[in-house]
Amino acid sequence: MVKEIEKTGIPVVHICTVVPISLTVGANRIVPAFAIPYPLGNPELDEKDEKALRRKIVEKSLEALQTEVDGQTVFED
Repeated sequence: MVKEIEKTGIPVVHICTVVPISLTVGANRIVPAFAIPYPLGNPELDEKDEKALRRKIVEKSLEALQTEVDGQTVFED
């Protein structure tokens, strides 16, 4: 689905917990998430630290949306 949306000219970021799967399906902008059961958070963190983790992932995703890519790119920390 990611590739089909990008064909229309809309950039897409795939936030994922298993990067090799995203590479296999052909996502162009890939942002690694935290963990499979909690991709955008960690319930073991206190509220302040979890919010910081979530913000970091979302900000990285927004950065990826604004970045021109030529093929698959993983946006790591």
